[in-house]
Amino acid sequence: MARLPQNDRPRHRADGSHLPVDAVYWERLGSRDLLRLCGLTLFEQPAAGCLEFPCLGAPVRVDLEARALLRRVQGRWEATHDPLLELATLVYLTTVERIHPLGRDLVGIRDLKEGHFFTGPHALRLEPLVERFGGDREGFLRAAAALGGSPVELADAACRVWPFPRVPLTYLLWEGDAEFPARVRVLLERSVEAVLPADALWALINRVSTALAEA
Repeated sequence: MARLPQNDRPRHRADGSHLPVDAVYWERLGSRDLLRLCGLTLFEQPAAGCLEFPCLGAPVRVDLEARALLRRVQGRWEATHDPLLELATLVYLTTVERIHPLGRDLVGIRDLKEGHFFTGPHALRLEPLVERFGGDREGFLRAAAALGGSPVELADAACRVWPFPRVPLTYLLWEGDAEFPARVRVLLERSVEAVLPADALWALINRVSTALAEA
């Protein structure tokens, strides 16, 4: 999995929040063929200079002219400050070059070629999910359903959610008991390595985990 060049890597604070996304990503997206991108990603092009995709059960627009992500608020499209999703979306759209099959090889984050990246300050922020759902598997599945997710027959409870139409994330929950503490694990398609470098994948998973914990 190719890492972003040193100068291109997203800057982030220790708590996982990001500084504004560099404009270079928007410039790179502006040079791409949007119709071709739609074919590769299953995004749609509702208007010139605009892409749209379902994200966790709600539509999101990528407005190239405004250089912003938009969400519907009371029937109107408005810019949203969502730097983790913005970063992951732009890196994905500027990286993807072909269609990758789904359902062939689900792996854990440490099984990726750059799995070592997800340690120390880059460890995934899964503790809020454990705290909220460690003893509530039904609540976990309800939260996933609220984000357009669906149950999967794994662990004590599991769900699959879709931040992008061709990039699913599978969350596994084991409830805590007297012997073992509760835990959460994330599985993903190995093909994600070809479209999201470790930095951007870290941003995407943390963004989805926060949405799931708050659903």
